[in-house]
Amino acid sequence: MGEEIGRVVLVLERTPAVLRALLAGLGPELANANYGPGTWSAYEVLGHLIVGERLDWMPRAGIILAHGASRPFDPFPHDATIRPETGRSLDSLLDEFERLRRDNLRDLASLNLTPEQLELRGRHPALGEVTLGQLLSTWAAHDLHHIRQACLAMAWRFRDGVGPWREYLNTLTPRR
Repeated sequence: MGEEIGRVVLVLERTPAVLRALLAGLGPELANANYGPGTWSAYEVLGHLIVGERLDWMPRAGIILAHGASRPFDPFPHDATIRPETGRSLDSLLDEFERLRRDNLRDLASLNLTPEQLELRGRHPALGEVTLGQLLSTWAAHDLHHIRQACLAMAWRFRDGVGPWREYLNTLTPRR
């Protein structure tokens, strides 16, 4: 699992730069566009990642290390995000996400987790028992999932303009 944590950290430390490269300087027509009712824009994806940095990953790791499965995780609102209506600039969100992620990765490194600790169990309110290693792997997969979601929201903005190439772009669901 030590190698796996190394891969997890490689993803986690890159996500802020990926999002900055993808989103910095975008206007609201791309940053705030979603791909249908009940979906998020790239702005909202970034807002969700910020909420996760505050409330999800490291707090849950701390619960596992301090209490094991005897204390369930605090529920995480999966629809929690920061919305464009708050008036926050995209750049301020990118800055905040970078800072929070840097701090969380520093705190994660300071734990000097052992393979035995990665097998410690916690209690997810819906999923039941999970290991610390699973939590950390999910953190990386969650980042990649939401990077994809941000890209989908931005690509969706071009779905009508691509013409017949839409057939080749499964992200845009081909016309039938």
